[in-house]
Amino acid sequence: MTNLFDEIKQTITDKQIKIVLPEGTDERVLQAAIKLHNEGIVTPILVGSQDFVKVAATQAGIDLTGIEVIDPVHFEQLDNLIDKYVERRNGKSSPEQARIQLKDVNTFGTMLVYTGYAHGLVSGAAHTTADTVRPALQIIKTKPGVSKTSGAFIMVRGDERYVFADCAITIAPTSEDLAEIAVESAKTAKAFGIEPKVAMLSFSTKGSAVSPETLKVVEATKLAQEKAPSVNIDGEFQFDAAFVPTVAKKKAPGSSIQGDANVFVFPSLEAGNIGYKLAERLGGFEAIGPILQGLNMPVNDLSRGCSAEDVYKLVLMTAAQSVMAGE
Repeated sequence: MTNLFDEIKQTITDKQIKIVLPEGTDERVLQAAIKLHNEGIVTPILVGSQDFVKVAATQAGIDLTGIEVIDPVHFEQLDNLIDKYVERRNGKSSPEQARIQLKDVNTFGTMLVYTGYAHGLVSGAAHTTADTVRPALQIIKTKPGVSKTSGAFIMVRGDERYVFADCAITIAPTSEDLAEIAVESAKTAKAFGIEPKVAMLSFSTKGSAVSPETLKVVEATKLAQEKAPSVNIDGEFQFDAAFVPTVAKKKAPGSSIQGDANVFVFPSLEAGNIGYKLAERLGGFEAIGPILQGLNMPVNDLSRGCSAEDVYKLVLMTAAQSVMAGE
């Protein structure tokens, strides 16, 4: 199997994708931007005060020649963004309030995506998930038929690649939420070269335990199968029954998934968040994301503990999402 990022680069080369990086004064973001610029595959757009960005770049020993830096206060199309923002917020913001709100780099960057100036956004190196997600939900919004966004990680180790969700957004998902997460996670898997086999996880396999928690997953599985009948989705599974063929043969012999699941939908945020971190820290997997699912245009969130390489890789994945959304 070829390297995931080699595949992504092949997908996005010559597509002229522009990705907004609102945290233009963060050294990790600057390092990622210069790497992207030098490769010429994705065009980074930095957001921030021109002076502050220049100081940060100088301190980091980075030459930003040729990289676009946009100051939200002095952007030549600011009045147009204000008008579009007021229109999009539909009475929730006046032009005066919009001018203030667009000084926020994440809100400003999201408007660049919404208005077509750029194709996607990556933030979160210096902001919380809420800071990144809130403008996306207010401005870009979720796709028709999707009620909530969710956060998936692509877990990579050598030739292995899996999707874990929701590990970032929905604290206590309902059956309907889990079904939606399953369908959107299958789409994410396909976008990154994974033919989805979706396992709905629980502490029970096919009725081995019965409780409100397990019944929620049973119902979610039925709903997901109805939403996406062409996708291989099954549950409820304990993780070993979803992942180990010999265990699946004993615990779920009639299932369409026989220990070969590659998309794992966790029953709660705490389970998903703990699960991906265990795989990352004990299992040696690289966790890429979270990738925000279900939005009309790609906006993705970094961990504040990210490296420059993490920023770079998530930009590539965001660019790939944009290309695939347009196909």
